[in-house]
Amino acid sequence: MLVLSHRGYHATVPENTIESFEQAVAMGVDGIETDVRLSADGKAILFHDRVSADGREVASLSRQELSDVSGYPVPTVEEALETIPDVLWNLEIKSPDCVQTAKSIIERFAPSRRLLVTSFWHDIVEEFHGSLSVECGILLAQRPFRDVTVRQLLPKQKHIETIVWDFNMLDPNLIRSAREHGIRNLVYGALTVKEHLHLVEIGVDGVITDHPQFLLDTIRNESNVPSLDAR
Repeated sequence: MLVLSHRGYHATVPENTIESFEQAVAMGVDGIETDVRLSADGKAILFHDRVSADGREVASLSRQELSDVSGYPVPTVEEALETIPDVLWNLEIKSPDCVQTAKSIIERFAPSRRLLVTSFWHDIVEEFHGSLSVECGILLAQRPFRDVTVRQLLPKQKHIETIVWDFNMLDPNLIRSAREHGIRNLVYGALTVKEHLHLVEIGVDGVITDHPQFLLDTIRNESNVPSLDAR
């Protein structure tokens, strides 16, 4: 199982900052999940919300303006990948306007970094996979109809083989079905220790979490659970 820190570890520092990423790495996580948007001056920045703290659209602000409003330096994709090279980076593409800029950056770093590109915009995922040699996955936050198979959620060509599930709509049957189709399962949204351990029990491949310590402190102390570094 992989442990990915959701927007870095931000218990004492702002999320999606170089500091939060460095704190996550210091904890021993396997990877970092972060959010890619486009600033008004054409920078691929790491910022989750669509609207800034003062109510303006992030896309209408330059990187410096957003940093001033937020009270911290908003990092770019390049800065993060250059500063922290030795983890899995899950880059969630938040909107179509940043696709071309993000693609050019990811293409440059793909040979030397471990990257997973995901999005709720599934056609964006298709575009990335079709033009770059990089692993891609779709995000799902709604429960499929019972008569819809997991494989039907993905393109007919078997080339996108990761699904990132919302914890709220997940159960062991979905994980089992996905695994039978050769799909890797990551999950975000677990909040309590019990919920994190439930994900361990049902055998997900990775957890994207605001609380990596729940897994790092528990799983790695269990002698019957393989080290995450060995998986």
